[in-house]
Amino acid sequence: MKDGARIDASIAVPFIIFTLVWSSTWIVIRDQLGVVPPQWSVAYRFAIAAVAMALVAWWGGHSLKIDRGGLIAATVIGVTQFCVNFNSVYIAERFITSGVVATVFALLLIPNSLLAWAFLGQKPNRRFVAAGLVAVAGVGLLFAHEIRSSALDGRQIAIGLGFTLLGLLGASAANVYQAGKEAHRHPLPSLLAWSMAIGAVLDAVIAFTVAGPPVFETRAGYWFGLFYLALAASVLCFSLYFPVVRKIGPGKAAYSSVMVPIIAMALSTAFEGYRWSTLAIAGGLLAIGGMLVALLGRRRPLPATAPDAG
Repeated sequence: MKDGARIDASIAVPFIIFTLVWSSTWIVIRDQLGVVPPQWSVAYRFAIAAVAMALVAWWGGHSLKIDRGGLIAATVIGVTQFCVNFNSVYIAERFITSGVVATVFALLLIPNSLLAWAFLGQKPNRRFVAAGLVAVAGVGLLFAHEIRSSALDGRQIAIGLGFTLLGLLGASAANVYQAGKEAHRHPLPSLLAWSMAIGAVLDAVIAFTVAGPPVFETRAGYWFGLFYLALAASVLCFSLYFPVVRKIGPGKAAYSSVMVPIIAMALSTAFEGYRWSTLAIAGGLLAIGGMLVALLGRRRPLPATAPDAG
């Protein structure tokens, strides 16, 4: 009993931590938008995270030396997860609420399943596909509510949706790649440190190209949020998430991606004034319910999903 309790705690405690932290990141990201261009906020975040992750690797006795295969793996993850994904999310939140962005990311298992089928030979079953379509319909209702209630025009909302979907694809590509042998061949802290460093460099290049020279903000809340996103949401959560995936499998770990939008939209309601209409409630129930049915009905393992871009 003691061993079983210890195993359960080693899974449950990290699961609760990264789910709660990632649920809050969407609204913290929203607060980052203002004086500093979003591209520079992403670059600052992962520059800090890369240094912290390297210190974690060093403290844990993991070498930061990496071979050619490891550098390729780190580059793929850095580009897709820490560059494309996060830049897209930060921009999307300039147009639509954080709760809606988080809800779209609950659908991460859909592109994951398609890419896993294409590249890993993991064919999703019919129940998963049907439930996924229900979830997509739910997200469609949420955006219908967003269009009806938002002061923004349809074009601006469409831009927000487009960037959200781009971020979703970036995260999915990273997740599928992480399921491959090359990514698992290297110590996780070292691989993450390199991935975040590469992502930070690319983020800085994009920021300089799009927004010009670095911009800084003196507001304490901005820097508190930045370090929270870098240390808690990036270093801590990614370090906790992937070991849990290895213990219980990516299928069960993916329940976090279903829980995140529920908490995120509750926070959006409290802090961003998000108003729930009948249409929005129906959309949320369909989106979350569809994903739960898909997860419960899945028999084959899918690539690990990090529920946030957050």
